[in-house]
Amino acid sequence: MLVVRPARPEDLDDFHRFAKLSGAGFTSLPDDRAMLEARLKKSIKSFKGEIPENESGDYLLMVERANTNEVFGCCAVKTNIGCDVPFFNFRVTTLGQLSRAANKRFDISTLVMVNDYTGATEVGTLFLDPQHRGEGAGKLLSLSRFMLMAANPNRFHDTVVSELRGIVHLDGRSPFWEGVGRPFFRMDFAEADNFSALTDNQFIIDLGPKHPIYIDLLPDSARGAIAETHPDGAPARRLLEREGLRFEGVIDIFDGGPLLAARLENTRTFRESVRKPFKIGDTRGLEKCLISNDKLIDFRCTLASCDITSDYILVAPDVLETLELNEGDFGRAKAFDL
Repeated sequence: MLVVRPARPEDLDDFHRFAKLSGAGFTSLPDDRAMLEARLKKSIKSFKGEIPENESGDYLLMVERANTNEVFGCCAVKTNIGCDVPFFNFRVTTLGQLSRAANKRFDISTLVMVNDYTGATEVGTLFLDPQHRGEGAGKLLSLSRFMLMAANPNRFHDTVVSELRGIVHLDGRSPFWEGVGRPFFRMDFAEADNFSALTDNQFIIDLGPKHPIYIDLLPDSARGAIAETHPDGAPARRLLEREGLRFEGVIDIFDGGPLLAARLENTRTFRESVRKPFKIGDTRGLEKCLISNDKLIDFRCTLASCDITSDYILVAPDVLETLELNEGDFGRAKAFDL
């Protein structure tokens, strides 16, 4: 049985291993052990409720096998993004062009740097060891974040966003960066990506474009990368769209990847999950469900057969053992129909 639970100090080696495996453009997993350790410590404080609700929190989750404790993936929920470190994006805007003298009327698209999602909650840092893909762990990781938010809505902003990695080639080149970022920042994509991960983003304020960028003036390669998702992120995008997140014309300023957004209350897991007491019984032949213990500090989420009735959630004994609960304790469940 797979289980998602909060990250612990002893997860640092695995966390660092994921950072090394993630590759170029995965800004939230920099290959910097000290930064990763600091993020682990912040996550532990976040789960303990030691970070005020109006400050930036970071809830880091790990997926492991319940019987072996083998860790092979991670994800996270960040609160109040942009409050500690500015959260920049490009918004694709449309300008209407009209000349009666020339008898011309057309629209032209531009990129404008914005901070529109400052204060929102971000779901991200989703990474799964390639050797363990195809086992359902990716879906469990992705949806566990929404189960965590459903259990503790007061700790998360009404707006949920997710930045998806854009097109970055195997050699580390980003076509969007080459056409848009390099002329302003005068540095390679990897250097800018590293700066973004390791600094307070002041360099973006100092060097970023101050005026709209006309998309029609960009190279074809850069235009073609706008709002495109890296192939490795395509499954994650489908899951997020099933949850109700949508592209709203906002992209990453480095690789041009899309930002998806939704109201938390409108996400599928928030709307469809139910909180009821657990009852032990025979669950053979029943459909799989997403099941959590509905906690914060000791949050645990798994995927198992269950029956959601009007009065209780019927589960097998090992499910409660995995969730660290007893019969009669309350938890949360949702049909897993993806």
